[in-house]
Amino acid sequence: MPERTRDTPDATDNEERTDGYVPLRSYAAIGDGRTVALIARDGRIDWLPIPAMDSPPVFASIVDAEHGGHVALRPVDDTASVTRRYLPGTNVLETTWTTRDGTATVTDAMVTGVAGRLPWAEIGRCVQGVAGSVEMEWAVVPGTLLNQAEPRRLDTANGTVVGVDGVTIAIVEQGFEPVHDDGPRFSGRFHTSEGSKSILAVVGTYDEPVFLPEAERSLEGVDRTIANWSAWSEEFDYDGPWADAVHRSALALKLLIYSPTGAIAAAPTTSLPEDRTGDKNWDYRFAWVRDLAYTVHALTRFGLREETHAAVSWVMRTIAEHDETMPIFYGLDGSKTDEVEERDVPGWNGIGPVTVGNRAGNQLQLGVWGDVFAILQQYVRAGNVLDRKTASVLQDLADDACHRWVEPDSGMWELEDTQHYVTSKIGAWQALDAAVDLHDAGMIDGPRDKWIENRELIESWVAEHGWDEERGHYVMYPGSDALDTSILIHAMSGFDRGPRMQATVRAIEEQLQRGPLVYRYSGMEDEESPFVACSFWLVAALACTGRFDDARALMEDVVDQANDVGLFSEMISEDGAFMGNLPQGLSHLALIQAALTIEEMAAEQA
Repeated sequence: MPERTRDTPDATDNEERTDGYVPLRSYAAIGDGRTVALIARDGRIDWLPIPAMDSPPVFASIVDAEHGGHVALRPVDDTASVTRRYLPGTNVLETTWTTRDGTATVTDAMVTGVAGRLPWAEIGRCVQGVAGSVEMEWAVVPGTLLNQAEPRRLDTANGTVVGVDGVTIAIVEQGFEPVHDDGPRFSGRFHTSEGSKSILAVVGTYDEPVFLPEAERSLEGVDRTIANWSAWSEEFDYDGPWADAVHRSALALKLLIYSPTGAIAAAPTTSLPEDRTGDKNWDYRFAWVRDLAYTVHALTRFGLREETHAAVSWVMRTIAEHDETMPIFYGLDGSKTDEVEERDVPGWNGIGPVTVGNRAGNQLQLGVWGDVFAILQQYVRAGNVLDRKTASVLQDLADDACHRWVEPDSGMWELEDTQHYVTSKIGAWQALDAAVDLHDAGMIDGPRDKWIENRELIESWVAEHGWDEERGHYVMYPGSDALDTSILIHAMSGFDRGPRMQATVRAIEEQLQRGPLVYRYSGMEDEESPFVACSFWLVAALACTGRFDDARALMEDVVDQANDVGLFSEMISEDGAFMGNLPQGLSHLALIQAALTIEEMAAEQA
């Protein structure tokens, strides 16, 4: 499927590093179903944890330019121009470099095996000469695992490797000689010629032996990876509006699926700042139940079976294993922890702190009840059947929602200020509405009348306490005059698409929208950048309330905020700079939701 390129506000051919850092908009992502690498426009890999997304990053220059480590590959000529794209239907990146003397391409892949991901992590960087000759320079510089260990060179009978605590890194190359090494650092230069092909493979393991593939096998691995991604995309079923952006977003989400368990990471990075003061740097390498719910909805709509079943099975099994109240997120392996450690590294552009872990896991968020039930409702509507264990867990959760919806919580935005957030109550309403639907479908047992009674009580509470008659819009919580864009989700959920939702949409446009960008809730202009998902939620709410022309126009504008390869971060500042962790799953999920909602609402109207 062809994918268009984009002109972006801060992406240039000759992007210079400032104190070793580049704009976050510069990054593309590749992955193998277990970990993700970030590659800047200047050809440097600045982020790669091994072996998993939540492992210590052996290459982490994105948050520690001096000691974090990187893998560099680019022409020696600083005036070289660069264009790049994902190969159609893949998460394999192709970068084309043009100098005064010639043209060469670099194809970057996290190599996959014959039957899925490899048991080790392997990045293949294939350089091909297109025309003339290009002098290339490269370097492999292992980092310090966020200042936790020093890299050590290890000379063995089968080659030289680098150890960084439990991580072992090996280099396999063909055509990159001569190699100049300085302790644990490796670097060199070489020339391309028309039709030439070279390969640099970086192979890594953690607390296990390291496999050294032959260079020719690494070249074959890059080709096989392209074929594997293309085969996955052939199963993808969507030919509606904004198909390129929707398909790219689905591929971005696929990068975030942790294949060993089926969990879905919110993002593969930690501590990329949401603002320039450093007050909001979070670790997003966890599986949020909310994001997983939205992902299952999208992937089911596209006819993708394996990922949806794995995600549904993982979340229900994990909830049952912990046997406690509704979670917000889990580790990618299903574990729970609220421990947070700060690492003594500067952070992107010197904006710290850099953290490992997230403290929000023990918060009460009532909206998650709705998210979990939405997963299973969609799963059943797709023609699947629930097992008795899952049915029993859902019955208990529905009963729990009846008892707990009256409590204050931290809301969708994980706030320390607990309140009776309106969208949290609606999330509990959504859970009970879905529970009744699943009961009527014969999938779960339980006190149906009790669920209906509490569903109606929530409707009455929201009508009385969530609506401000004087201001003419839904408020964030009773007694507040603040707007909260998470209310827009419940135009999609079907809670309200009438006059009150229409008036709230207009208020959000007037007070929180800046061009195509939208802030999360009132007062955020001074604290952080606009939140990408909110823009797409506004698109969807416009469609749900019948404003299709406005929805389509805003959708075009927001889609064009992506970087040159179609990726989104968590936030975009009003000057166009990416902020927050990336690629952000929720941003891409919201894009997909918006496109599907416009299509579905237009079909209903027709």
